[in-house]
Amino acid sequence: MRTPRATPARPSARWLAGLLVFMALPIFAAAPHKAGDVEKEEHRIDIAGQQVSYEIGTLYVPENRRDPASRLIGVGFARIRASEPTGAPPVFWLPGGPGLSVLGAFSDHDAAAASRLRHWLTFGTVGDLVVVEQRGYTLRGEMLRETWDSQPLDQPASPRADVEGMRELARKAIAANPDKDLSGYDIGQFAADVDDLRQALGYPKISLFGGSFGSQWSLAVIRLYPQAVARAVLAAVEPLDNGYDMPSQVFASLQRISHDADRDPGLAPYLPPGGLMAAVHALHARFARGPLQVDVRDDAGKMQRVVLGSGDLQLALLSHTQDAEQWPAFILSLYHRHYEQWARDTIENRRAAPTTLIGPLADSSLGVTAAREHLLRTDPALELLGSWNFESNIATAPDWPTPDMGDTFREPVRTTTPVVFVHGDWDTSTPIDNTLGLLPYFPNGHAILVHRAGHDGAFYQLRDDPATKQAVYDFLKSGSTGGLPVTVTLPVPEFERPAFAPPPQGQNEPGSR
Repeated sequence: MRTPRATPARPSARWLAGLLVFMALPIFAAAPHKAGDVEKEEHRIDIAGQQVSYEIGTLYVPENRRDPASRLIGVGFARIRASEPTGAPPVFWLPGGPGLSVLGAFSDHDAAAASRLRHWLTFGTVGDLVVVEQRGYTLRGEMLRETWDSQPLDQPASPRADVEGMRELARKAIAANPDKDLSGYDIGQFAADVDDLRQALGYPKISLFGGSFGSQWSLAVIRLYPQAVARAVLAAVEPLDNGYDMPSQVFASLQRISHDADRDPGLAPYLPPGGLMAAVHALHARFARGPLQVDVRDDAGKMQRVVLGSGDLQLALLSHTQDAEQWPAFILSLYHRHYEQWARDTIENRRAAPTTLIGPLADSSLGVTAAREHLLRTDPALELLGSWNFESNIATAPDWPTPDMGDTFREPVRTTTPVVFVHGDWDTSTPIDNTLGLLPYFPNGHAILVHRAGHDGAFYQLRDDPATKQAVYDFLKSGSTGGLPVTVTLPVPEFERPAFAPPPQGQNEPGSR
């Protein structure tokens, strides 16, 4: 799964600025629209010194296609046309999340926006690029959000409390949106939006490019509209029945990170006998004896106290893994009882915060097969990592109005669509086992396994391998798989050091809690 439910995203000033810019655009004209209508405007933007024309637009679709009287909603998109015709299908670029809006890249003026625009521009050698936003979280339509309630600081976190928090979120979301049909935000409707946009723009076939939820969204399009998809490139792959991660597969990613960290000379003075995994098991045993209280000073200089327990440790074990070079130092800090930064992070995460609604709406529609749920609940690493990744979603699925898509949709089937899968073996959000398990169902599939890559997009994982990146572009353009490797190895990262002096030699086993 993409993001933990216990740490809802907060809106940034950049995001709010982008929203204001797009609210000023003529999104909804006075004339009534019908399903499938498109409104778009043409603009020009400077990308790395190059003047680039693009279209920004809104596709109007039924909020719920199962209801003939459904209201229409807007789904934003952008198109950058190829400088000259290539004969290749356009690439439909699907963002992750769910709950990630990307069209602000055209109005923002920061490094992240510039990087995204440069990335999009590279697809011009393939053909047209169409960026599709997500229903219910688009700058050209509606941004469905609700507040995740604060959690008490004087109690340790627990999956049971997380379930109640999610149930309250569902209750508030339904009460706050009586004018909306929230049952229309299932993964099937997301897929139908892509096919409707394909038809509205006049493309007989498209290629798909997505990572994380974008890969799952793409797999839904391939399942429901196979005749419309020429090929796809998917990264950090999330199969339709793998919205909830197998704990042992996630833990194996941590073990692979630890293998390199244990051999880092700068970390050696901090490591206990047995290395980083021994530190993880020691922490597990420590917090199994009971929670502890940590006092820290906030930014205003006021002391705050937070209670940290075994559930908090389970969450902490998967924090700081997006940048794997940070994770060993964080774990070793906890092992040596430097809890201050962890406590501050936990206090921040327990505050009330706005969160997107399409995440739980889409996830509850995907659900999980009974067979996989059994594996999740009996997994050998469950005691170490807990049930955070799936407990609240499974328990509260009946509280959300989106219909369950059913096992026939979730279970993998033989699919002839050519797909290149790019997956890192340090990915702790969508473990590499997702691709390994799905590949046999794709006889025309090709997997690139990237050693030491984390939960990142295809081209970031391949950032040090220009030949392979070019081979991926060639695949999108012509379907050719020549030049595609099966493995890529990234260099060992420079691991961060803990922010305190190492203990005296021979004293690497702290004695007090």
